[in-house]
Amino acid sequence: MKKIEDQRSKGRIFKKDSSFLKAEENVFDVPTLKLLYTFANKGIIGELGGSVSTGKEANVFYAAGNEGEVAVKIYRIHSSTFKAMDPYILKDPRFTHIRHSRKDIIFAWTQKEYQNLLRINRSGIRAPRPVTFDRNILVMEFMGKNGTAYPSLKDTKMDDEDARLFYDQIIENMRRMYVRASLVHADLSEYNILIDIEKAEAVIIDVGQAVTLNHPNARDFLARDIENIKRFFKKYGINEETKMILERIKQKKEEDTIIEPDPEDSAADTGENEETNKKETEEEE
Repeated sequence: MKKIEDQRSKGRIFKKDSSFLKAEENVFDVPTLKLLYTFANKGIIGELGGSVSTGKEANVFYAAGNEGEVAVKIYRIHSSTFKAMDPYILKDPRFTHIRHSRKDIIFAWTQKEYQNLLRINRSGIRAPRPVTFDRNILVMEFMGKNGTAYPSLKDTKMDDEDARLFYDQIIENMRRMYVRASLVHADLSEYNILIDIEKAEAVIIDVGQAVTLNHPNARDFLARDIENIKRFFKKYGINEETKMILERIKQKKEEDTIIEPDPEDSAADTGENEETNKKETEEEE
């Protein structure tokens, strides 16, 4: 612990600004710090910069490393509203083996987001490319440029023509997610879609809650996603019927390739901290 604190005080990894300091107390417990330094020693991350976003369960920080610009998503173990995660993970056939403790659910959620990102990227959808994960930390491609994140759909200024372009892209992404990756986002809205203005592309983010089609609530989650997208684009004069949107999402095309899960998708974790995880879980119990 002393070594970690010495490294932190010397600023060898952490670039502290006001947003970083505000998040520090709730995010950086000792196991999380140890894992960050493990990633740093491997060159996965270099200096950890300011906060990109803060959610109910996690904080996202900007960093750079041997993969270029990356986002480091850290799920808060002690202050996350982890019970809100239950409907999305405990009924997911990929994670029926996990124990129902706070720590186990958060570790599984981190793994779940990594796996979902793999499948979504392979489906031809613009989304962060996952780099690695362990315990409560996910490292992925930073969706932005020179340390500035792309704006959310909510904060993007556009005219009706731009809105139609992005609307069609988003429906197509939902289709690819459904048909190719066998996934439903389950929390799609204007808040977790980014817009790359230069390329005029919609970027899907925050996919930790995304579920497979055999999840018992997948149909309800898809219906909610559709209504969220309809509600946002209605102000731009787009009023497509729900039935028509659903037909578009379920439509299979000749160029579609079904994404099969890789063996690594079902791994319990990276194995890097298996003994630590086991010891901590025993101590917690």
